Amino acid sequence: MIAQAISKYVRVSPRKVNKYSKVIKEMPFREADAALGIITARGARSLRKVIKSAVSNLMEKAKNIDEETIKIESIIVNEGPTLKRWIPRARGRADRIRKRTCHIKVVVSGKEIEK
Repeated sequence: MIAQAISKYVRVSPRKVNKYSKVIKEMPFREADAALGIITARGARSLRKVIKSAVSNLMEKAKNIDEETIKIESIIVNEGPTLKRWIPRARGRADRIRKRTCHIKVVVSGKEIEK
C-alpha cells in the first residue's frame, strides 16, 4: 500500500530541506522520525511534519498496516516561488533579498497485516 503527502509553499530554502531528505531517503519510518526529532533546524521540522502526514494518510487509507513495515519510498523537494524584497543600503542604493520557498512531496509504503 502506498500513500503520499505534499506540502507547498514552505518558507524554507529547498537547499536546507534537501540536506536532510538525502539522509532520510529509503529509511524505515521509525528511524527517520527519531533522526529528524533530534535535529532542531527548520528544514528538518518541516520535513518531519510532511512525513508524519504521509504516514497518517497511509494509516487512514488502510486500517490494518503494520507500523514496523512503513518505509519512506521517496522524498522530492522542489523549488517554489521566490519572494523578492528590498533592503536599503548606503548612498541611496538597494539590495535584493530573496526569500525562497519549496514544495515537499513524500511517498511512503507499508505492508498490510493479514487477517
